[in-house]
Amino acid sequence: MRSTMRDVARVAGVSPKTVSNVINDHPHVRSHVREIVRKAIIELDYRPNQSARGLRYGKTGVIGLAVPSLRENYFAELADSVIRAAEKRGLNVLIGQTNGDRRNELDAVRGLRLQGTDGLLLSPQGMGQRDIDALNVPLPLVLLGERIFGGPTDHVTMHNVSSAQAAVEHLFERGRSRIAIIGAPDPDDTDPGSATLRLQGYRKALDTAGIPEAPELICVTGHWSREAGAVAVRRLIDDQVPFDGVFALNDSLALGALRALGEAGIRVPEEVAVIGFDNIDEARFSVPSLSSVDPGRDSIAEMAVQMLVERVRENGDPRPPRLSKPEFQIVTRESTGPASP
Repeated sequence: MRSTMRDVARVAGVSPKTVSNVINDHPHVRSHVREIVRKAIIELDYRPNQSARGLRYGKTGVIGLAVPSLRENYFAELADSVIRAAEKRGLNVLIGQTNGDRRNELDAVRGLRLQGTDGLLLSPQGMGQRDIDALNVPLPLVLLGERIFGGPTDHVTMHNVSSAQAAVEHLFERGRSRIAIIGAPDPDDTDPGSATLRLQGYRKALDTAGIPEAPELICVTGHWSREAGAVAVRRLIDDQVPFDGVFALNDSLALGALRALGEAGIRVPEEVAVIGFDNIDEARFSVPSLSSVDPGRDSIAEMAVQMLVERVRENGDPRPPRLSKPEFQIVTRESTGPASP
């Protein structure tokens, strides 16, 4: 039989009201009590009834979207795209921020966050391949991004390798051969992810062009932020590493790189060409405007919402998990200039 809230309260040694407060993220629950209740929830595999009941389309007319951070332009714009895709289907969207924390993401999957929704779109950052079994939940779920592959849920991702390869080849076409990659993953990170896949694309482009890899051009950053991009480029300049191109693994890194190059008096694209990834709205308004990989964000939102709606409406035996990838394109702007003759 399915565990109840009273079962959780008994195991945790608290009242059912306290369990309810933890589930509803009440701010006044003491941290150690919250942790005891969470452990009991996991031990008993307790799932709130709201999640289990959201199996028929139209029960609430609300879907959930859990993303790492709405301060990151890509996720803010993705949320906007999801909302517009949902509105076309008569649905509302409840948005939650996980801060890329694995426990928060697991709570979202278990139905402990964004309650009262018919299904969930999840873009994990803290969870990885080891958490694949945690995706076996009754709540309709569609996975976004590149942290977990081969799971039991529908999955919408990007052509990370081929699009990254195309971005580097775009720089080759402009006569660049010493291309720095900004935002590379820590070598100790064994989980798949956007950084790992885009680094593979970078290396594939070098190999295809017959250009040897230069370790000094691979810049590892802890975060994909403007500050991290600026710091990485300043380090290249201070270390007197020669480079004539920059492939930044997202647009925030690229915008930081543009800032650092401008501070150093290095002309873009005349001396260094720069391309980013994600094609956020801000890329059109930087000086110079930023060339970028458009991974198909609107298509990702459309695919994900449609998949989720189909899962919510599903009756009988579920269909096998589906994997979808929208097409990408290279958007050329001032930061890379025209192709070489």
